[in-house]
This record gives sequence, structure tokens and C-alpha cells, in this order.
Amino acid sequence: MDLKEKIDLAKLPQHIAIIMDGNGRWAKSRGEMRVFGHQNGVESVRQTSTAAAELGVKYLTLYAFSTENWKRPKCEVDALMNLLVQTLNSELGTLMDNNIRLRAIGDLTHLQESCYSQLLETMGKTSNNNRMDLVLALNYSGRWEIAEAARKIALEVAAGKLDPESVNPDTFQLYLETSNIPDPELLIRTSGENRISNFLLWQIAYSELYFSPRLWPDFRKNDLYEAILDYQNRERRFGMISEQII
Repeated sequence: MDLKEKIDLAKLPQHIAIIMDGNGRWAKSRGEMRVFGHQNGVESVRQTSTAAAELGVKYLTLYAFSTENWKRPKCEVDALMNLLVQTLNSELGTLMDNNIRLRAIGDLTHLQESCYSQLLETMGKTSNNNRMDLVLALNYSGRWEIAEAARKIALEVAAGKLDPESVNPDTFQLYLETSNIPDPELLIRTSGENRISNFLLWQIAYSELYFSPRLWPDFRKNDLYEAILDYQNRERRFGMISEQII
């Protein structure tokens, strides 16, 4: 029995989030520029997205570009933006063939113009797909998202549109980028680094964390299956004790 057949589809996480890490180290180990790793990471995105959709995962969120990534050398940032444009264009067929809808979260209007335009175009063309939502986190950080939600709430309170006494975790969630997306049950990080790097800080409060030693360009379908199987062998208690879990 292969790994895919071992997965209990009745206990499948509906939302998986992935921190795609290790592109630079993968390239460096081969004597190549960092962008070479980003280029080869596209195949991992393709395999992971199609594998998740085939299983029945409803949401897959990929940390593609953080607000902190602007600090990288300009040549690498430009290469990343160009690669994103090329990938959005070239992978449209994959998205359509697999009935995957593309979405995005983050401060999108501050992306380079060509990248933003291609992103909007691809999201528009896939908007009627309904098998799985592929959510790209672009120019995104968890702290930015929380601060932005607080700013929006403050503006509504100041304008008399929102009673401050009504603000609670449920209310706050409505102002997040993921207001209409369920929280991820499983967060995967590749490359052996054991940190979350400012990703979905609010949403992963009760997510199961899985750290893969695999560098992102080497991450394949079986690696996703291993992460899901590990998730399915855990007990999720949400503050309760084992005897309370049905």
C-alpha cells in the first residue's frame, strides 16, 4: 500500500498551509544562484497543489513572498517577481485542468505592476473553479495583517459604525485577510527550520505544525502525504483533555 492509500479521507485537513523554504540553500548546494532554486520550486508547487486537490483538500495556502523579502538583494526580488508572472501565465492550464481557483492574500497593490496585473488576470480566469482554492500569500506578514485588521476596526469605531464593546475574537477575524477562509488545520514548513516566520499568526492558534527536512525544490507528493499521515495520527484537543474528545 502506498502512502496515498493510507490516508483517511474522512480525517483530511480541509486547509493546509505551507511555508516553502529552502530554495536558496538548494541552489547553493548545486553551485547555482538563488533564483535557480526558486525556479525549481515551481514544480513542487505544481505537484503539491495537484496532490492536495486530488485528495479533496479545499484550501491550500502557500507563503510565496513576505513583506520582509523586500529586504533581499534587488536582483533576487526582481527575479522572484518575474518568475511569479511567468508561473501565473504558464500554470493557468494546470489550474484549469484541476479545477483550482487562485486567490491571494497580502498587501497586493504594492506588488510590482506586472506581477499585480498578471495575478488579477489569473484569479479572474480561475474564479469559477471550485475543486480547491490555492491561496498565495504575497507581500504578506502575520503582524501586518493583524495591525491592518486593528486599523480597520479603529476606523469603524471612530466613524460610529462599530461598537467597541462588540469587538471579540470572532469580530476581529472578520477583518483579517482570511475572513472567508477556515483556519488551517495543518501547517507545513520545509527545509528543517523549526519556526513560523510571521505567517498566519492569528490563524494557526490551533494548527498542527509539521516540519519537513526536505528543501522545497525536492518536496513532492509523497512528502505531502507523509505530513498528512502524521497529522492524522495526532490528537487535537483544543484545550480539552483526551477523555473529552469524541
